[in-house]
Amino acid sequence: MLFLLSPAKSLDYDTPCDLPATRPHFLAEAAELIEQLRPLGPVQVAALMDLSDKLAQLNVARYAAWRRRATRANSKAALLAFDGDVYDGLKARSLEPDDLAWAQEHLVILSGLYGALRPMDALQPYRLEMGTRLANPRGKDLYAWWGDRIAAYLNHRQRRSRPAVVVNLASQEYFKAVDRRALQARVVDCVFEDWQRDDWRIVSFHAKKARGMMARFAIQSRCSAPEQLQGFTAAGYAWDEAASAADRLVFRRRQDAGDEVGQ
Repeated sequence: MLFLLSPAKSLDYDTPCDLPATRPHFLAEAAELIEQLRPLGPVQVAALMDLSDKLAQLNVARYAAWRRRATRANSKAALLAFDGDVYDGLKARSLEPDDLAWAQEHLVILSGLYGALRPMDALQPYRLEMGTRLANPRGKDLYAWWGDRIAAYLNHRQRRSRPAVVVNLASQEYFKAVDRRALQARVVDCVFEDWQRDDWRIVSFHAKKARGMMARFAIQSRCSAPEQLQGFTAAGYAWDEAASAADRLVFRRRQDAGDEVGQ
């Protein structure tokens, strides 16, 4: 069973990390995308990605500095480099070495630049969201660039698993990069809802953190079947059987119970 996560816009390269990193599977494709981004100036990058001038200049510098060969000086393990709400919920820095080893085999981080990353794959600083309409030799955007490559990669990762299962904890923007027609696996979605204004609603900030907490729960519990995910109770969420379906697990809470992982 594989768990899919989105990346984060925020990155942390300040916190020390002495863990060895691994080589991303789609490194050659990432290098090709970098070559397409390097000729762009700050004004073009700002328009392409809807960035401020400051962020555009930062990312132009990142593209210029990116190298096919990752080193400890220019990269960091992806799970520890990403620093958004999902990763705040996952709290990877407090995981044990054997937890990280399990995550390396069962967790996949989708990426506009790298396609699909294992947690310990070497990540160099970048900004390239999957929804970016970057025209390229394969089409008008990154979805055309990746085509069925990510699905094929996920199929290969589970070639010995029967039945093959993909648990989607990624956003719609990123999961759209997985060609469902080519994917040879059952897909299980996890949905996190809060009671607000007299109805159940997906609150983006809380849902993102909950996805990270679910990933942590799966790692620490060594989940190997979707049914095991029903035991997730972090931050006051609980599986709602009536609202769920076989391939759509709904977790609800009636009030903000805090952001503690609880594992």
